[in-house]
Amino acid sequence: MEELVKLQSVTKTFKDFWGKPKAVAIKNLSFSVEKGEILGLLGPNGSGKSTTLKLMLGLLYPTRGRISVFGKPPGDNTAKQFIGYLPEEDYLYSYLNGRETLDFYGKIFNLPSKTRRERIDFLIDLLGIKAYQRRSVGEYSKGMARRLGLAQALINDPDLLILDEPTSGMDPLGIKEMKELFLQLKAKGKTMIISTHLLADIENVCDRVGILYQGEFIAIDKVDKLLLPYQNESHRLEKFFLDKVYAERKEREKKKVEISKEKEEKSSTNKPDEVDQEVIQKLLHKE
Repeated sequence: MEELVKLQSVTKTFKDFWGKPKAVAIKNLSFSVEKGEILGLLGPNGSGKSTTLKLMLGLLYPTRGRISVFGKPPGDNTAKQFIGYLPEEDYLYSYLNGRETLDFYGKIFNLPSKTRRERIDFLIDLLGIKAYQRRSVGEYSKGMARRLGLAQALINDPDLLILDEPTSGMDPLGIKEMKELFLQLKAKGKTMIISTHLLADIENVCDRVGILYQGEFIAIDKVDKLLLPYQNESHRLEKFFLDKVYAERKEREKKKVEISKEKEEKSSTNKPDEVDQEVIQKLLHKE
């Protein structure tokens, strides 16, 4: 299978004002996404999900490692025309209405006027925002703004969709409709990378799932394989996720305690009396 996205030993370190390392967001991350695949990125807050997506898009640059998207470096303009991106926050112009917003993004991709009109009509129906298309975006609810944001991510009919919390703010009906839409897009051969906190959103949608914890994968594999031990339980993905994260947290806390004990033992090996005697002898020798 063709690999559309590939990360090789990627590390991202954020620095402070003085250029000193402040926080390591991603640590030695390696994985790939194949054409037509849906990959779900899961993890607690601050685990590096959004950072990983921004690195793929060229919005951030890796400290170490290599990234390729469509065989090119992230941010390459020839690759961008095949990508649709929905950020975690809706960066939409509040004074434009729904149609004007989609027309604006269509122009960014240099879509001809006729193509823009056809795509806008299609997406407005697809995302269920026809009744709101003439309303200013500033009047949209959170859920409607997410629908419009997803429409703008699809305006260029991309081969690769990168979605950060796509169902945030949506009601149960909206979430169900989005899950159905993702499966429709997959059937058309679209490749998707979805980052989310809502585990039920992706259990029946994703081919593979990766769980990030403190910038590292603690699990990444096909959904059926990961959830095999939980096949007789409800909310399987949620159960697996919690078990994996709690176990990793416990193991890392245990290592911290062990390292702390080792430091204490090393410091206790210094013999103050012997050190003091050495100092006294040196002073006596000087006299």
